[in-house]
Amino acid sequence: MSPVVRPAVAILLPDAEAEPVALELHAGGFDPIFVRHGRELAETLALRKEIVLAVIDPEADPDNAPGAYGAARPAVRTIPALVVIDEDSLDDLETAAGHPDDEYVIRPYSAESIRWRIEAMCIRSAAVDDGSGPVLQGEIDQADWGRRGKVIAVFNPKGGVGKTMVATNLSAALVSKGQRVLLLDADTVTGHVPSSLGMEGVPTVVDAWRDEMEGGPILTFDQMASVHTSGLKVLPLTSSPMATELLEPQRVAGAIAVARRNVDYVVIDAHPSYSPLNRAMLGKSDTILVPVTPDMPAVRALVQLREVAADLGMLERIVLVVNRAASGISVEDIERSANIPAYAQIRSAGMLMVQANNEGRTLFEIGPREKITQDFSTLADRLLGVAPAAEAIRPSMRLFGRPLTARA
Repeated sequence: MSPVVRPAVAILLPDAEAEPVALELHAGGFDPIFVRHGRELAETLALRKEIVLAVIDPEADPDNAPGAYGAARPAVRTIPALVVIDEDSLDDLETAAGHPDDEYVIRPYSAESIRWRIEAMCIRSAAVDDGSGPVLQGEIDQADWGRRGKVIAVFNPKGGVGKTMVATNLSAALVSKGQRVLLLDADTVTGHVPSSLGMEGVPTVVDAWRDEMEGGPILTFDQMASVHTSGLKVLPLTSSPMATELLEPQRVAGAIAVARRNVDYVVIDAHPSYSPLNRAMLGKSDTILVPVTPDMPAVRALVQLREVAADLGMLERIVLVVNRAASGISVEDIERSANIPAYAQIRSAGMLMVQANNEGRTLFEIGPREKITQDFSTLADRLLGVAPAAEAIRPSMRLFGRPLTARA
């Protein structure tokens, strides 16, 4: 029987305050983790999934200087924080720079009050907003607070780059490695994840929320999902672009945050646009995986995406995947044009993808030994932190302006 993982809380406070807060949180069943600056917080979050919240004083973060990546920046942390401030600093606080679920406490405070606020934030994060306010679904155990699956959005504002193909087969690759995966078809206009997997009449989020309005049960996304023969959970937001009135962006984003507690990965196949719904989902994502094909229109769209992502504070979460690699512009030229290193390369599949779509199966079901299938397996390994030794010195992505290297 595996041990229960205590929910962890990162603490970035002045030394005199950090210790009593840590002791109180430990007594309340949390695992306190001390961090010294925003960069260390980001690195710790990448390694420890059980961190559910942070207690942060922006003034105590040496990275929080103008133009730097302080702990308040959404590019640095993908979890909410209880932000501690002085009353005279309240007017200068830039709430837009933080996480949408951040809360604030003004000094003086007690360590016990921090503990109660943290517990209340954890409970609210496990609730589903039914449109009239957060609703808990049965009992909630503290062990549930420490579960935080990864959210990967597969997104490109340009169509025709293989977004759905990448989302579907990356999900299948993760399932093949023992991961619990929820694939969310969030392309509300041209989404066809269920049909590409041979799944007909799949219930949607809109169906479930309409049923809920008529007195039906309140369900989480993973409870709504249908199971593919590969073991992958699949859930479309809607079956028609004309039936999106219930998909309020913050409600969808909140439901994704709840679903990640019950799976290892939520993979989102997003519509190619900067709609409010997309921005809300991207805001909940740990990684924004951007497929790009080796042609000039796709490269130009990638350059524009980089600029938009910088404005939205999401640039540090972008991961570039070159699809149909070696069939046009070189990977090196794509990297140079966009100033983003390629995280992975997927070669062209030829007729194999046509066969997969016709049969409603993934590459891992019809061609587990094919080279393109191994490309997806390698991509999944990198996301899981298991990189081949040959790639150990290749830069993977940029974080805080410097390249990180993948390590086996």
